[in-house]
Amino acid sequence: MHFVKAKSILTPTSMNIYRGCQHGCIYCDARSHCYQMQHDFEDIEVKENTLELLEDALRRKRQPCMIGTGSMGDPYIPLEKELCIMRRALELIDQYGFGAALQTKSALVLRDMDILQRINAKTKAVVQMTLTTWDDELCRIVEPNVSVTSQRFEALKRFRDAGIPTVVWLSPLLPFINDTEENITGILGMCAEAQVQGVICFGMGMTLRSGNREYYYQQLDRHFPGLKEKYIRRYGDSYEVGSPDGEKLMRLFHQICRETGMMHHNEQIFSYMHQFENKQQTSFFG
Repeated sequence: MHFVKAKSILTPTSMNIYRGCQHGCIYCDARSHCYQMQHDFEDIEVKENTLELLEDALRRKRQPCMIGTGSMGDPYIPLEKELCIMRRALELIDQYGFGAALQTKSALVLRDMDILQRINAKTKAVVQMTLTTWDDELCRIVEPNVSVTSQRFEALKRFRDAGIPTVVWLSPLLPFINDTEENITGILGMCAEAQVQGVICFGMGMTLRSGNREYYYQQLDRHFPGLKEKYIRRYGDSYEVGSPDGEKLMRLFHQICRETGMMHHNEQIFSYMHQFENKQQTSFFG
């Protein structure tokens, strides 16, 4: 861990507190060289002036809006237990009357249930949870330092019971590993039981580019001997690495979401998450 002074925190309504990650997911795109990280990925960069920058930015905004976080770095890595920067950031978001849409793979987000409930009572707090496999044993291989799927599922149900809306990211689907009908059906069954608002899916597959490809292939050699060579033969240096059964799995995905009443078109879900609501506004007729 090391600290830096950041020049800004919101770009323009999204923030990332940490750079680098402790989750150890074998497929992580954030390892890619294009992001020009100048330190080891596991050496977490912490923006020490996050809270000062955030408060200043919230003060300056003319109208409240939804504040997003987690797109490029999970705000609930294990280090957050010690530093509590995300919790204090949520307190500022609550104090200044903004909404929140946060993305994580960690059940640690339950720690901040109280603040999320306060935000959601006034506007909207959306918890986005990534799910990649319904199988905890496989989860421990592909996401070794993260709350396993069953723990994330329990978190989704607790947010459901608290009236806090949730969204699930079904991504990535690793060819020949978790791109199966059983896995899609299992995950979507969890989503339906947890009554998530919607499921985001950009297709059945993953992306690979310089930096994360090398790390991913090292992990394939470690956990799935022989699979790297299959990837190289089929995909070469392609950025988009689609499942051979992608079309069939996408049809299954949309079918189950329709049958269970979950949003499943990405544009609709993003529109929902970006829409600021004022639940305290009094109507004209009182």
